[in-house]
Amino acid sequence: MLTPKNAADSLTTMTELVLPNDTNGLNNLMGGRLMYWMDIVSAIAAQKHSNRLVVTASVDNISFSEPIGLGNVLTLRAHVTRAFNTSMEVYIEASAEDIPNGLKFSTNKAFFTFVALDREGKPTQVPEVIANTPEEKALFDSALRRRQLRLILGGRMKPNDAAELKSIFEESKK
Repeated sequence: MLTPKNAADSLTTMTELVLPNDTNGLNNLMGGRLMYWMDIVSAIAAQKHSNRLVVTASVDNISFSEPIGLGNVLTLRAHVTRAFNTSMEVYIEASAEDIPNGLKFSTNKAFFTFVALDREGKPTQVPEVIANTPEEKALFDSALRRRQLRLILGGRMKPNDAAELKSIFEESKK
């Protein structure tokens, strides 16, 4: 049995300056570059939690709420929300800062899932997550529903087997 770890222990922060090579024709950060950076910061968080090499298993919806412009400073914060046997869900928040104009704004949120690997490259067990803050507890509690939805969309679970998702739809009928 692995020793559980606090969600905060996996917290990883990464900062990037948006340079011309990172932008599109409108001088905004390209979505693919943002996803690349999100994958890096969340993989580091998953490695910190599992003390293992990890591979990306899935990426949930990434919505783009605000453009991130040339010269903005992007800050990505990621931490593991919950662990499931060999996989971990990681929550990423992105915010940008236009330093010369004194503006800070939230830009993106996403969930990535990683699988920990042993030295032979096979999935290996990961420690449980201890959620301490109200935000960590809310993310922990809702992680099982997100996992079941990912498994259904990936064809690895039948909708009728998703007990957590059923409870949401049954509550909405009341």
